[in-house]
Parts: sequence; C-alpha cells; structure tokens
Amino acid sequence: MAKRSGQRRTEELQRRMKDAGLNAFVLNDADSIFYFADYWDYLGMEFGRATLLVIPADGEPVLITPLMESEMARRMTWLNDIRPWMDGVDGEWGKPLTAAIAKPGIRRIGVEWNKTHPVVHRYLTAMQTSAKIEDAWRIISDMRMIKTPEEIQTMREAGQVAVAMVKAGRDVISERACEYEVALAVIAGGTRKAAEILKAQGNRDPLNAFFSPTIYNLQVLNSGEHTCLVHRRSTVRPLGKGDPIYLCFCGIANFKNTKLGFDRQFYVGHAPDDQAKAYETTVKAQQAALREMRSGAIAEDINAAAVEVYKANGYGPSYRTGRAIGFSFLEEPQLKVGDRTPLRAGMAFAVDGGITVAGAYGARIGDSVVVTEKGFEYLTDYPRELTVL
Repeated sequence: MAKRSGQRRTEELQRRMKDAGLNAFVLNDADSIFYFADYWDYLGMEFGRATLLVIPADGEPVLITPLMESEMARRMTWLNDIRPWMDGVDGEWGKPLTAAIAKPGIRRIGVEWNKTHPVVHRYLTAMQTSAKIEDAWRIISDMRMIKTPEEIQTMREAGQVAVAMVKAGRDVISERACEYEVALAVIAGGTRKAAEILKAQGNRDPLNAFFSPTIYNLQVLNSGEHTCLVHRRSTVRPLGKGDPIYLCFCGIANFKNTKLGFDRQFYVGHAPDDQAKAYETTVKAQQAALREMRSGAIAEDINAAAVEVYKANGYGPSYRTGRAIGFSFLEEPQLKVGDRTPLRAGMAFAVDGGITVAGAYGARIGDSVVVTEKGFEYLTDYPRELTVL
C-alpha cells in the first residue's frame, strides 16, 4: 500500500531530527499535526482540550487526543498509536504526554514554541525530566517551504474555490445591497465549488470523506470609508453609489486544509478619481513585485520593487508585500524588509498591493502564486483591472 502524505513527511522529519540531534518532537499546532498525522480535530485548546503529536526520532509517533475525538482520529490518521484522554480523569492529556517523552534516551525534545498553547508550554517546562526542551520550529518551517506537486495541485483547487467566492460576491454587489448579503453569497459560491471538486474526486484521497466543503470563518469585507479600516467584517451597511467594496478571502480561502491569500476590490456605480488612482497604484505595485518573483530572487527585494511604485506615485507602503502560504495562513519566508531568504521553485506566496488613506478609503489587491524557475504561476487568476459594477 502506498504511503500516506503525512507518513512520508514524518519520515523526512525524523531524518532531519537525527541530523539535528533531537530525540523527539512535541507538536500542539493543528496545522502541523495535520501535516504529519493526516488528522485534525474541531475541539482545540479554546475548549480546554489538547491534541498533541509526539514524534520520536526512531519509532512510531503517538497521537494524544480527547476521547470523544478518538474514533474520528482512528478513521482519519495513518498512525496506529492513538492515546485518548478524558476530562478530569487520571491527569488528562498530561499523563500520556509524560509517558511518551519521559523515557531513557530522550535528552533533547523539539517544539514549535511560537505555535504551542501556553497551557501546554507551562506543562512541558514544568515536567520532571532531564531532557532539554528547545525551540526547533525552523526544522518544520523549512520542510513546509517547498510544496510538492501534490500539494501544489491542491492549492490550485483552493484557488478555484477562492475565485468562485469572488464571482459569487460580485454578482450581488449593487446599490442598496448590504455587506452581509455579499458575504452570504461568497460563502455559498465557495461552498458549491468546493463540493463540486470533492464530489468529482470521490474516494481518490482517503481524507475526502472528512473534508468539509463548507466555507467558514468570519470574512473580511468592508465598504465606503470603512475600507481604510482594512480588516473590518461585514455589517448591515448598505452600499451606495461611489462606494469601494473590499473583499478579503485570506481567512476563508481554505480547501482541504490548504490556505491561500486572495483580495479583490470593486466600485459601485462610480470610482472617484483619487480612489481610482490609489487602486491602480496598488495593482502596479503588486505587478512590480510579481515581475521580480522567480527562483533565486531575494524576498526583501520583491518587497522593494513594490515600495518603489508606491513612492513614485506619492504613497507610502503600509505593510509587507506578501507572505508564504500553504498549510497555514502565515508561513516563511515573508516578502518584507529584512527577510533575505532566496526564493526557490515550489514556494507559494500571497502577494498583495495595498494603500490606506486614513479616515477616507483604502485600495487593495491580492493573489496567491507558486514560484517557478523563471517566474511564477497564479493560483488565483482573476481580473485585476479597476471594475465598476
């Protein structure tokens, strides 16, 4: 039987752990657990329920999960060693975690401190063990930088879902339509496209029976002068003539646990001259950055290309030009000042353009792309020109 994606990744992590001298890795982050275990749950630490993955440098990994999630875990994951725990009983998740790592020969334990819940962090640092616990996040971050062909194909599918969202939202944008009505259309359009893809794939992927097509999370969507607020969510505000309306899909463009960045902005009935200039500048800045994108380019140099466009048009940059994406909404490297990482084919980024005029309006554009040897491939290929509806 062919190995599952998570199993192949786990074997690669174990090889890298040996090179780094680590004896075990403890993971608490849901994205990382999915990456290695092909498993995700729906009751995390916000409900007081920890799911943990312990990967030894040698031997079989251990998945520690709440009892109520354990049956789903057995059906989803390729792992054999699943250790359920119950609330208030026998040390809860702490006892199986201690049993998995407090062993002779385990002297160095890697964690992702920036992704470890404070409760788990406190437990690990208070454990009575002679093992050294150290931040080894970069080992996993480096693994996730270069996407496999299989992962890139899933990202293309996520791009289809994202484009379906913007098309559905655009169809209902008009004077007097309320922001929340646009958001509802976005959710429905993306859900239908995701379901269409999953149905067509059938049982090709053993996890397809567990992936939900339903688009979720609270979308960033704002209009009028509130576009200068950037991350406000949809309200009952009705759209008026001359309003910009900004749709950001970065928190909801999530298909089969693959996450993209994507932004589009439209104008209702009319685009005022100053706003049209700002919007067209954001597109020019984004495209200037993308022209620099190829294997071997330096991350901060791509950001610098966008900054030059802003300056030449009388604006200042307001944030980074982009971020790596994949199994998390934010991965490494980032297209920002100070990041000297050379790009490599197979890296994936959300690449943005954005201008904020405080108290007045904002203008934004964003796409997800995959780096190639000589350039890039769009994952979210949808028109970028100024559009009045």
